[in-house]
Amino acid sequence: MKPELNKIYTGDCLEIMRQWPDECFDIVLMDPPYGMSYQSNRYKDGNPFKPIEGDGHYPLEALQQAFRLARNAVFTFCRWNNLKELPIPKSFIVWAKNNWTAGDLEHEFGRSWEGVAFYAMDRHSWRHGRPSDVYDFRRVPPTALEHPTEKPIAILDRLLDSTLGDTVLDPFCGTGPTWVAAYRLGMSFTGVEINPDYVKIAEERIARERAQLKLPL
Repeated sequence: MKPELNKIYTGDCLEIMRQWPDECFDIVLMDPPYGMSYQSNRYKDGNPFKPIEGDGHYPLEALQQAFRLARNAVFTFCRWNNLKELPIPKSFIVWAKNNWTAGDLEHEFGRSWEGVAFYAMDRHSWRHGRPSDVYDFRRVPPTALEHPTEKPIAILDRLLDSTLGDTVLDPFCGTGPTWVAAYRLGMSFTGVEINPDYVKIAEERIARERAQLKLPL
């Protein structure tokens, strides 16, 4: 079946992606679980978020499905130690953040960045010329998060706008920041999210965006 545009599917992304035909999106941009059983303890009054579903391993099959579905490019967020599992990317983008991670406080440097593995597909072409592989964006403040690992719209906008394409898939779309970035760029978006509560937030979020910009969906 063909995927519907400007819609979020609720369910397991692998089950849904397997049903779609090859090369049905220009770009796949995904922020999957890193396989680290992430649970932040930085909240003053306790963590308001449940553990991320499926965070026991990095979802390599979802990445393989992304390669099958993308015509132009695949971007996937990851940690440095996910690289030993991933196919070698064409480029590795560094997102420099305004904070650093927890970890071994005695023997590990405080890591103040996350990575994005970039894979160019057969039809890839830059939109504005060759971009840099270092992005400097502030993270979403903890008080503004709607998802525990939510990425700032600014970096999603920069990634999507780097590459020619009109349609984007985010198979781990959470509360919809990629949808907002795609919408602002005039791109059609398809998302998949397993948590129905996050789907509802994403749909409300894009409705507000539409009302503010007064653009057709």
